[in-house]
Amino acid sequence: MKNIISLGLCLILSLSLIACNKSNEETELSSNSSKKVGVLLVNHGSHSETWRNQLLALEDSVREEILSNKKIKGIKTAFMEYNEPSIATRLKEFDKENFTDVILVPIFMTVSSHSFDDIPTIIGAKEDKQSLELLKIERIERYKPKAKVHVTPLLDFSKVLQLNVVRRVKALTKNKENEGVVLIAYGDKTYNKEWSELLEKVGETVKEKVGIDEYSYGWCGHIADYKSDSTTVAIKEILKKKEKAIVIPILVAHDETFQIRIIGGGIKKIPNSEEKVIYKPDAILPDDDIQKWVIDISNEFSSKI
Repeated sequence: MKNIISLGLCLILSLSLIACNKSNEETELSSNSSKKVGVLLVNHGSHSETWRNQLLALEDSVREEILSNKKIKGIKTAFMEYNEPSIATRLKEFDKENFTDVILVPIFMTVSSHSFDDIPTIIGAKEDKQSLELLKIERIERYKPKAKVHVTPLLDFSKVLQLNVVRRVKALTKNKENEGVVLIAYGDKTYNKEWSELLEKVGETVKEKVGIDEYSYGWCGHIADYKSDSTTVAIKEILKKKEKAIVIPILVAHDETFQIRIIGGGIKKIPNSEEKVIYKPDAILPDDDIQKWVIDISNEFSSKI
């Protein structure tokens, strides 16, 4: 009799556990089904239409594959400054369309005041006094969405930048023993150490993968006061050791101000620059590896929601 009772109790307990597990699974499925996830690609913004179009083209290139993920229901692009649609505009749209979660993918190379302070302040996740003042001066709207925002890492957390530069250098090199590479990036005064370390990492990768054993780097953004002098100095550094300098813009997209006026202007200050400098005024985009990075990181974050 005791054995029968024991078996009965075990059966009841087992059925209770099964019912409990089923209930938990149904609750989890219900919770997941109530989620509406969007992806927001955020870039710096620019007065250049060419720059803007390259970032919009990035969205177009990843749209189909990102939306093949059943959890992701929408993808948009926002410009941090200068242009609409702004970050605030896009987040308002996501709220209006009843998205519960937004995966914000910053198309930025490495840490800067924009990625560390400005974007978190714009979305209401941070109260940075300097950023708040900047937003007022530049008339950048601040908006804290109802949707939960998940911010992904920047490009320097992967190897896509190094691969990108290696590919571009290989396309330009003609005699690697007599050439050096000059990397010109936007830069950031506050995070100069981090930017310098990034370019050194890229330079070392070029040495390893291409076999060009000399590199230097300079700046074209506010760290150089938007002047060409830093570009000229970096080129001269290479020409002390090599016959020719290959200049590579480390910029997300093409902007006539940077690639033509600043970097191109720095090159023109070099005597016989047509013979001594190899330069293609291109940018990191378009790039298949960056498209894949955007897709992969969007899928990775959506799997955690």
